[in-house]
Amino acid sequence: MSQIHRRIRRQARILRMLATLLLAAAAVPSTARAQDIDDRVRQLEEQVAELRGLLEARENADLAEIRRQIEAITTEIEMLRLGTDLVRAERSRFGFGPAASKVYSSPHGVSLGGYGETLYENFSAEREDGSPSSARDQLDVLRAIVYAGYKFDDRFLFNSEIEFEHASTGSAGSASIEFAYLDYLFSDRAGIRAGLVLLPLGFLNELHEPTTWLGTERPVVESRIIPSTWRESGIGVFAEFDGLEIRGFLVNGLDAVGGGSSEAGGFSSAGIRGGRQKGSKAVAEDFGFAARADYSGVPGLSFGLSGYIGESGQGAENPLRPGEELGVRTLIAEGHAAYKANGWDLRALAASADISDVAALNTVRGLVGSESVGERLTGWYVHAGFDVLRSVDTRVELIPYVRYESVNTQADVPLGFSADPANDLEIWTIGAAVRPIPRIVLKADYQLQSNQARTGVNQFDLSLGYIF
Repeated sequence: MSQIHRRIRRQARILRMLATLLLAAAAVPSTARAQDIDDRVRQLEEQVAELRGLLEARENADLAEIRRQIEAITTEIEMLRLGTDLVRAERSRFGFGPAASKVYSSPHGVSLGGYGETLYENFSAEREDGSPSSARDQLDVLRAIVYAGYKFDDRFLFNSEIEFEHASTGSAGSASIEFAYLDYLFSDRAGIRAGLVLLPLGFLNELHEPTTWLGTERPVVESRIIPSTWRESGIGVFAEFDGLEIRGFLVNGLDAVGGGSSEAGGFSSAGIRGGRQKGSKAVAEDFGFAARADYSGVPGLSFGLSGYIGESGQGAENPLRPGEELGVRTLIAEGHAAYKANGWDLRALAASADISDVAALNTVRGLVGSESVGERLTGWYVHAGFDVLRSVDTRVELIPYVRYESVNTQADVPLGFSADPANDLEIWTIGAAVRPIPRIVLKADYQLQSNQARTGVNQFDLSLGYIF
């Protein structure tokens, strides 16, 4: 025990000596030492500030991730409540259909997809006024589409749609590029696009795969006023965030006169569809801008607006004002809404187009009387469908549907010209669609066509469509 006591006392003496030395050192003033302490304090304060910033950033990131996960779980719960329609719709990206969107979810390298449609049309032997229709029934392989995409890395990708129409390019068919563009993705939700692009107007100009819409034929509104499938060369941006989707593109303008290097047909009394240049040696004296905004924050419900503005004269001379170019300002505006849940498939769309310098355009094109291009074009449609097998334990969908549309491509014409009553038409479509699996659809419907000239011809249609 004595040895232990001595050891403890010796250690205590050593500790007292060290303490005395430290106190003496602290009592000696030293400018250099004070400066060192100040420098060290500043360094530590800077480190504390940096660590606080990192902590706040980490907390914000963690909170954002938690919010994202809550939103994803909530959306999934709503989808399960509302039905499988939403789950399929979620596969679409940036306005494209499920098959056209494959490249966005694919790993690096090649992605392939496509769709096709075959249509049988059986026309009534009489027009609505009782005169012979002379329309002949036909069976047509409308389209066979191949989507080819390539993902270079997480930021750059290529996507394209190659379309073969009417089965054979050697007879009535053709082969075309519907779109071919490069994307640079700033993030998973936004990017910039350049190339041959689809203009973001209406429902079907971008999303036209046959399994995604009801009817054997596309609505006339989205053909004559929104001239589907409308694609031009240009550049633009796109983004998706918090239920809001936006897209905007600067593109070469329409060719209202026609006959230029693109061989566009030009505007007519039936609408502006003939002014599309389709990326083929497009005359680019005039440009246009198309933009779109959609909100889909409520599961199953979406609504939005889109529009286009640009001149379409493409450098032609104005015959009514020698020395001036023909402007033909073209303004298209449309609004749309859709609800797809609980077995329902509901859509509504209204569109209009206003065209300037129509009298001069008619003169250039040699149009007289009721052949005039419309100064104002109007149209709208609604459709409703319901899956009657929704409550049955089957993956087969049976969707009776009805669609009504009203279109007038000569709502207004210039002084000195008249409107053709045949261009003021109404169409009722009544039919049903069967989806044995989500990627295949069989549709059958009957169209009751009427116009102010009483020359409408009713028809029965049957179509088969698929995507992959």
